[in-house]
Amino acid sequence: MELRHLRYFVAVAEELHFTRAAERLHIGQPPLSQQIQALEAELGAQLFERSKRSVRLTEAGRLFLLDARQILALSERAAVTAQRAQRGEAGELRIGFTFSTPFTPYFATVINRYRQQFPHVTLTLHEMATLHQLTAISARQMDLGLVRPPETDCPADITLTELRRDPLMLVLPTAHRLAAQETIAIADMAGEDFVMYPKDAGTGIYLQILRLCRAAGFTPHVAQEANEASTIIGLVAAGCGISVLPSSFDRIRMDGICYRPIADAEATTSLLLAQRQDDSSPLVAAFVQLAQEAARHGGV
Repeated sequence: MELRHLRYFVAVAEELHFTRAAERLHIGQPPLSQQIQALEAELGAQLFERSKRSVRLTEAGRLFLLDARQILALSERAAVTAQRAQRGEAGELRIGFTFSTPFTPYFATVINRYRQQFPHVTLTLHEMATLHQLTAISARQMDLGLVRPPETDCPADITLTELRRDPLMLVLPTAHRLAAQETIAIADMAGEDFVMYPKDAGTGIYLQILRLCRAAGFTPHVAQEANEASTIIGLVAAGCGISVLPSSFDRIRMDGICYRPIADAEATTSLLLAQRQDDSSPLVAAFVQLAQEAARHGGV
C-alpha cells in the first residue's frame, strides 16, 4: 500500500463519485477504479458499495477513512518537519556556555533572537566550563559552545570564532589597600592571597591569571578555591583574598566588595564560539550566522 492509494481512496470517499474524484486527482476514471479495486484486494475488505446510481462507503470503508486521513496528515507533517530541518528551522540544538556568559547582554540578545526566529527548534543549553565544552563538542555530545580562551591546545577538530572581548577586572574588599586606586596593574597584586577556580575546573581563566602574574614577576598564592563565581566573590567579601574575573561578573553586587579595572593590556578575555569543523548541520549554520551578526552589531 502506498500513500497515493490512500489519497485515491480519500478522494473517492469524499466525492462518492468516481468521475469527480478522478477529475480532482487529475487522472482517468478507469485507472482510478482499478487502483481502488487493487486496494480492496490488498486489504481483503470491500470499501465501497457501488451501483449504477451511487457509491457508498461500507462500514470497513468508513473506519478505513478515519485512519487514512490521519496517515496522510502525518505524512504531510513529516514532510514539513523534514523541510524545516533542512532549512535549520526544526530539530534540537545543544549549546554550551561558560559561567560568565549569561551575565553578558550579548548572550540574552542571541538566545532571544534565535528563539524568536526558530520557534520550532528545541534549544538545549548547558552551563559548562570551557575545556569540558570543547571535549563534549569534539565527542558530538554538544553542537556548539560559547567559551572563553582555553589557554591550552584546542582539539584539532574544533574551530573557535571570536564574538566579543571583555576586560578582566580585579575583585577586592572595599577596605583593601588597592581599592582606593582607579586602575590596578597585575604587578600591584604581588604578595596578595588569591581566590580562584580550582586548577581542574576546566576554566581557561585559571591558566590566564597564572600566565599574567608570572609575566608580572610573581606566582599568585591561591588561598582559597571555589567552583562558582558568586562563591568566589562571596569569599572575597569575607576577606579570604582578591580575585580576577571577566568584567561581566560586575553585575553581581555584594556588600563589602568592589570591582576595579586592570591596567595591563593583556588583561582581557574573549567570548568565542566553538564548533566542529566538519559539522554541516543547517541548525548549526543558522545559529552561527545569527551569533556572528549579533556580534557585528555589538550584541544589542
